[in-house]
Amino acid sequence: MTSETKGMPLTLQSSPVRSGRNERLKEFATRQETLLFAVFALMVLVFSLVNPRYFSTAAFGNILQDFGPVMLMAIGQTLVILTGGIDLSVGALLGLSGVSAALAIRATTSSGMDPAMSIGIGIVAALAVGAFVGLVNGLLITRVKLAPFIATLATMGACMGTTLVITGGVQIAGAPKEVVLIGNTRFLEILTTPLVVVLVLLVIAWLSLSRTRFGRRTYAIGSNPFAARVAGINVNRHLMKVYVIAGLLAAVAGLFVYFRLGSGSPASGRGGELQSIAAAVIGGISLVGGVGRVTGTALGALITASVLSGLILIGIEPNAQQIVVGALIAFAVAVQGIGRHNSRA
Repeated sequence: MTSETKGMPLTLQSSPVRSGRNERLKEFATRQETLLFAVFALMVLVFSLVNPRYFSTAAFGNILQDFGPVMLMAIGQTLVILTGGIDLSVGALLGLSGVSAALAIRATTSSGMDPAMSIGIGIVAALAVGAFVGLVNGLLITRVKLAPFIATLATMGACMGTTLVITGGVQIAGAPKEVVLIGNTRFLEILTTPLVVVLVLLVIAWLSLSRTRFGRRTYAIGSNPFAARVAGINVNRHLMKVYVIAGLLAAVAGLFVYFRLGSGSPASGRGGELQSIAAAVIGGISLVGGVGRVTGTALGALITASVLSGLILIGIEPNAQQIVVGALIAFAVAVQGIGRHNSRA
């Protein structure tokens, strides 16, 4: 201790430490994830006051089941938006993948195949559909040079039309009982096997974006595609990977819904593109690309699923739910715009 500091009061000597602690607390309190969690807690409180059944283990388990497919689509949507794109086909692809699995499983089961083998074939069929549509999206964007909005809007229409054609507009039933058991058998009162798969994929996505070259390239392309090319990144090849992954995740979401319902419905996934975009944008993913975390998307998906479940419990008709989702997107984008304006200022 120097002669200058010996006579200083202890409070003055420790003020830099206290100041640093206060800065860290302020940074934590203003983080996107912290604010989102506070919003989620407030929302749970409000819905619980209106309907006490909302604050129960059974209700939370149902929210998590609604959260699963939204989260899967939102992970893919996050990857796409981070590169500066958009994927409007995920909802329609969820429905097409689900009915593809249902048709494959019903056909193989009726032929006398073992249920485990039949379910495996159905899973492969759904994933193949998801990968194919994702590949088409990637080719339209990187080779044909269509804007992501136009390319994925086209594949959304194609998926919806194909789903109606192959199903005749009716549900595809005839699943073996093992399908329902896999999708609805709960442990720890709230978890199911498909939900555990969703959580594992969420962790993989977080690690990929925050710890790998794939993540760094994704952010680089969204921030400045020209600079990314100059840095030696094959932008077109990376975009192909991103859209294929988004297609595969939408297919897994279709499987999630199929295992939960025990049938493939052509109406599954309707509005899924809005829900996935809402989850990503509410979670802090910038629509201009290059900014955001998948952890924020996870909280955004949880908020989206919770809002929709809460609206059902308080008696809001289903047709009004999309209005709320649209309002959430508009609000989140407005908040992002204010944040960017303040940063520039």
